[in-house]
Amino acid sequence: MAEKTNKLAKGRITTSTQQYLDIAEIKDDVVVMRDGTLRAVLLASSINFALKSEEEQEAIVASYVGFLNNINFPVQIVIQSRKLNIEAYMAELKQKEKEQLNELLKIQTKEYIQYIKELVSIGDIMSKSFYVVIPYNPLSDKHKGFFSSVSEVFKPATLVRMKGKRFDKYKNDLARRVESIVSGLGSAGLKTTQLDTQGLIELYYNTYNPTTSENEKLTEMKKLRVTE
Repeated sequence: MAEKTNKLAKGRITTSTQQYLDIAEIKDDVVVMRDGTLRAVLLASSINFALKSEEEQEAIVASYVGFLNNINFPVQIVIQSRKLNIEAYMAELKQKEKEQLNELLKIQTKEYIQYIKELVSIGDIMSKSFYVVIPYNPLSDKHKGFFSSVSEVFKPATLVRMKGKRFDKYKNDLARRVESIVSGLGSAGLKTTQLDTQGLIELYYNTYNPTTSENEKLTEMKKLRVTE
C-alpha cells in the first residue's frame, strides 16, 4: 500500500500544472498561446465619467464609438477587482511615527494609523485595474497556402518558439494592432501602457494564484536562474 502511495505521489510531482494552462510561453512582451495565437495586454487608465460636463461626456462617447468602429479585430476588456493591500503603507506610517520628533505630530500620526485600521475593518477596500487584451491569429493570414496553414495547426506554439524570424513577423503585426488601440483609446482620453514580460508574468501569476500571490511575491525575471 505504501509503495502504491509513493508511486502516486511521484506521479503528482512530475505532472506540471502548466499543461492545463492555455499559455505556451511569455516572451518579448507577448503571450504565446497553445493554439499559436499571440496576445498583447494594455493596462488602461480610468475616467470618472460622472464628474465630466455634458459636453465632455458626449465627446468621450463619440470618441469611444469611433474607436470601436475603426477596429477590424476583436479585443477583450478585462476589469480586475482585488482587495487593496495596505500593509506596506501602514508599515511606512508606523516608521514615520517612530521618527517623528514633534510630540503633537506623533500623536496625530498614531491616531491616523488607528483610523485607517478601523476603516479597513469595516469593509474590504477594493482596487480596480483595467486591461485591454489584443489578440493576433497568424492562421488568419489569407496569403498562406492551404498546406502551410494545416501544418501550423498541429504544433502552432512549438512553431512560434522555434522560428524566431516568423515570431518577429507575428510580433510586428501584433504591434500594429497595439498602436491602433493605443491611439483609439487615447482619443477618448484614456492613457494606456503595454505590459512588458515581467508585467505579464506577474499579471497571470496573480490571476491564477490570488491567495498565494498575497503572501509569496513573484521573483523578478532578471533574478531567475534558468537551467537548460
